[in-house]
Amino acid sequence: MSYLKVSEVSKRYDEQNVALEKFSLQVQRGGVVSMVGESGSGKSSLLRIIAGLEVQSAGVVHLGDQKILNPEQKLVPGYDEIQLIHQEYKLYPNSTVEENIARPLLLYDKDYQRERTEEILELLSLGDFRDKKPRQLSGGQQQKVAIGRALSIEPEVLLLDEPFSSLDVIQKRELIEELKVIFDSLEVTVIFVTHDVDDALLMSEELLIIQKGKLVQHGNVREIFWKPANEYVARLFGYLNPVPGKKGAYVRPSEVRLTAENGLKANVVKQQFLLHYNLLTVKLADSGALWKVDDPSRALEVGSEVFLDYQKEQLIQF
Repeated sequence: MSYLKVSEVSKRYDEQNVALEKFSLQVQRGGVVSMVGESGSGKSSLLRIIAGLEVQSAGVVHLGDQKILNPEQKLVPGYDEIQLIHQEYKLYPNSTVEENIARPLLLYDKDYQRERTEEILELLSLGDFRDKKPRQLSGGQQQKVAIGRALSIEPEVLLLDEPFSSLDVIQKRELIEELKVIFDSLEVTVIFVTHDVDDALLMSEELLIIQKGKLVQHGNVREIFWKPANEYVARLFGYLNPVPGKKGAYVRPSEVRLTAENGLKANVVKQQFLLHYNLLTVKLADSGALWKVDDPSRALEVGSEVFLDYQKEQLIQF
């Protein structure tokens, strides 16, 4: 049974500016979902509507049996049960890490405040930084404090709106992997929004693809990778090589095999050194089409003659 349910939600600013169009989504309790989409696709608007911070044009959001009211329906917008975290940390600059995390607990019992703050400091490995101010922390540490502050009041849902976009690659990768373990242990429901598929896959295997305000595809990453709903979804995972003579058929560079003599004849016209392989641009002899091909052996140079092969079951077709 779904726990967080978005039903036919639309958001129109005017006839020309449509952020969301009849968007529906269901997330299980404790589920972690990564939402991927280009800038302006409606991701942030959706999160704000789910959090009860923005008025939708149509549709409704439920958390369990509770209807989420928008700012026109609720005197004080938002819900403690649903916490929205932005890429801007919005920490209090003159307060310590401990004080920032404890701030949402000011109206709670003093003993509970201290106990809960200690739990969060330990959970996020921030105990050694408890007396530091935000300016004394790295970007990753500041984001952990912002997440710790949101977790302090024990929310049921966390909405992460591209929270790691300002971090460097190493910080981001380490933080995502650390938070994934924490979210799983807390069994908190998470929607993680990003435009980076690699980040999305580090966070969860459940993907939601949004394009121009509409839900394009939702499911396990393996299913989406091999059976994308359209070309936009397929290209989120990388290059597509058009297969000559087969309209609407493509093969990914990683699925092309380099052979000594069988397959499509081609010549290497460009070589790029990437982290785990060389990425070759090759020109097919028969059609003149340019393909991208992975060369994990790093053996081929510009000007090399190659033959390309692939399995028919690895074709992507629309």
